[in-house]
Amino acid sequence: MELYILRHGIAEPRELSARMDDSERALTREGKQKMRRIAEGMKALEYSFDIILTSPLRRAEQTASIVARVLQSQKRVKILRELAAGHSTKELVEALRQPVNSFERILLVGHEPDLSSLIVRLVTGGSDMVMTLKKGGLCKLTVTSLRQSRCAVLEWSAPPSQLVRIR
Repeated sequence: MELYILRHGIAEPRELSARMDDSERALTREGKQKMRRIAEGMKALEYSFDIILTSPLRRAEQTASIVARVLQSQKRVKILRELAAGHSTKELVEALRQPVNSFERILLVGHEPDLSSLIVRLVTGGSDMVMTLKKGGLCKLTVTSLRQSRCAVLEWSAPPSQLVRIR
């Protein structure tokens, strides 16, 4: 199974969350434009996903929506609450069991540091690796059989600066 992991695009600054709930922080205009270019790069590479699972936080939902629109797969977007910031890696892995058994290519859209923690857990089984996804960064894992420890191979990781150049 192929598991693609995408960090949400550039969002409004955290300082705004003092005036609003952090879950409502949206992508900036620049964040939306850059995410469209990233999604166009994904389309040029002929990526497709059986399902797109997104955090319920607004910036992640917007990111998933942009990707789905460009890839013409809007009906495949589903919210997975365990992708919201602050859930444990263990909770997320448990929530992924059903989708992993049902689909061959899955895109997860979420937040740091949770996404990197998930990648490290699935690849190393612990914390033997340091990784950070930039906003709009994408990586691909090949998962043999999903479990709480070493079960995946990190195929590649691409920063947004590379993805926006693909045409």
